Amino acid sequence: MSPGARPCPALEIAVTSPAGARTARENGADRVELCTGLELGGLTPSAALVEAVVGEGLPVHVLVRCRPGDFVHDAQEIALMAAEVRSVIASGASGVVIGALTDEGVLDTEALARIAGAARATGRPVDITLHRAVDRSADPVATAALLPLLGLTRVLTSGGAPAAADGLATIAAMAAAAPEVEVMAGGGVRPADIPALTAAGVAAVHLSAKSRAPLRRGGTWVPLGDRGASAEQDTHFVTDPAVVAEARRALEAAA
Repeated sequence: MSPGARPCPALEIAVTSPAGARTARENGADRVELCTGLELGGLTPSAALVEAVVGEGLPVHVLVRCRPGDFVHDAQEIALMAAEVRSVIASGASGVVIGALTDEGVLDTEALARIAGAARATGRPVDITLHRAVDRSADPVATAALLPLLGLTRVLTSGGAPAAADGLATIAAMAAAAPEVEVMAGGGVRPADIPALTAAGVAAVHLSAKSRAPLRRGGTWVPLGDRGASAEQDTHFVTDPAVVAEARRALEAAA
């Protein structure tokens, strides 16, 4: 790297399994975000899953989200997520990914202080990232500017757009408004989007890099959840090595 050049942004891959973490590591990822229920936007994984993914060798940041849906949480849910934070850190997580909003669409600073406080109380140094609740907030730029006051080190965002490539102006404004915070672009990111995202000033890019697992079933198929689902949709996602590798190449070319 030449003197004064910006460091290459980090590559984070969202994974749901040890196999996904291994694929991410072997194809150039810098860290993984671990969750379950990727199809639901991500939910807190079990302690056993955290331990297994940590064993694959990359830094593991764990999504702590106790249910799908909105990000307005009651006291019981906040207490649960504080307990989940303690659990995943005890299982080896090097970071947690959290978030909460009020009914008015502003950051729930009281809830976040409690959840982030649970992370710091473990006595281990951990990164604390605000998840994409920021994209449902009334003002993502103002929300990002609040994060240093809460001790949060990173924000994952699409710039309030359905996909990060459509939110470039807001992402750039967030990076300018909160220079102490690592702005990480995520949400529908494809490798082809990476040059524009890095030009917007992000410190990292986040991809699910997923593809559908092949169908593997015998006997009769019946829907177990959504009765409108098809047999072809009743599968799960896996980490695609080709997409991870292409994203790595795109980051290095854009650096």
